[in-house]
Amino acid sequence: MTLEIKEVDAYYGLVKVLTSVDFNAAQGELIGVIGPNGSGKTTLLRAISRILRPKVGTILLDDRDILKMKDREFSRNFAVVPQDTAVNFDFSALDVVLMGRNPHLGRLELETDKDLSIAKRSMELTNCWHLSERPITELSGGERQLVIIARALTQEPRVLLLDEPTSHLDINYQIEIMELLKRLTTQEGLIVIAVIHDLNLAAQYCDRLALLHKGQIAAAGTQEEVLTAANIKKAFGANVIAKRHALTNLCYVSPVPSHLNGSASANAAKATIHLICGGGEGAALMHVLTAKGYKVTAGVVNLLDTDYEVAQLLNIPIVTEAPFSPISDDAFQAHLNLIDEADVVVLCGIPVGYGNLRNLEAAEAALEMCKSVLVLDANGAGARDFTGGDATKRINELKTRGALPVMTQVEMLEKLKLIQDRVAKVVTARSKT
Repeated sequence: MTLEIKEVDAYYGLVKVLTSVDFNAAQGELIGVIGPNGSGKTTLLRAISRILRPKVGTILLDDRDILKMKDREFSRNFAVVPQDTAVNFDFSALDVVLMGRNPHLGRLELETDKDLSIAKRSMELTNCWHLSERPITELSGGERQLVIIARALTQEPRVLLLDEPTSHLDINYQIEIMELLKRLTTQEGLIVIAVIHDLNLAAQYCDRLALLHKGQIAAAGTQEEVLTAANIKKAFGANVIAKRHALTNLCYVSPVPSHLNGSASANAAKATIHLICGGGEGAALMHVLTAKGYKVTAGVVNLLDTDYEVAQLLNIPIVTEAPFSPISDDAFQAHLNLIDEADVVVLCGIPVGYGNLRNLEAAEAALEMCKSVLVLDANGAGARDFTGGDATKRINELKTRGALPVMTQVEMLEKLKLIQDRVAKVVTARSKT
């Protein structure tokens, strides 16, 4: 079984809404339709469900033009779950589900035991049989959505169309509905086409995605092909990070906060903070400091370290070294160069071994450059010392030479605020001269 949408144009009056939309779906596929508001997602479903007749192009189910199907035949092949599933009459949930048998009944024909059996199975598939006697008006949004999907399944369709089936639902119902749609494709062999607002939910469950932008398909294919930062920027106008999740190996999209998209001049009056980090100890601080508008630099960390990955995502200048390698002279000098440009140096609570001992030497050099140096969690240095005590000794010497020990992130931010105020006064004074 295949569903083909071929070069479809659709209009509302004289307004063209879809242009040359072309894609297909095979039996057992869950296709996610994504895109910004007004991109034509709902219009596409209307065209497939024959609510809106395309002016150009054809829609074929197994090579048959759906517009040439009789209404009853069409309803036996296609079922629709609309965006608005409100029911204003006190029908029981079972009565609502049984309405899905209408395409299979003759005029004035009543439901039989077979119809009731099909309705029950549909409600069991959607995990809502226990609601069968409850009035539909008394159900929660998630429960009502399950009932409406059961009604659609009771039509015994080959193609199921859903318009934002998880909108405004709690996460438990979002997951339950998406798990259900996935089962309907894998176990029941349906073609499911769903407009999905949540990009990460679409990536988690859909076999393929179609990204609409201004009534056209901007990208179609696997999640890797569609959910790219460039595609999202083009369609939504939003800056995002598109990566693979370490646990699921599926794509996920995270927005880049607006303060990370600005020019460097936006933070011109802010202090520059250099983090001596590694082993993931700088990642949280990178987020916190950039969110507060500070310019941040970092080093020296090994490539593929968590701190390195976060710095890449946040566009933070960072000095790196090869994995499992000691800090080279070139990396050390580049580190000193970043420290020289900074107003404040923060020595994070890093584990110290012989391979990265030169990071403490860099902190010592920062004091010689008359930089403000903060030592985070200095009292816990002994537990992170893998140099036989040398690292602990040097951290204690940093404190005696003027480095400020701070125990918590909050305390560190308070110290930075005081230093920032001094920097701002200097910048202001310079601007007046």
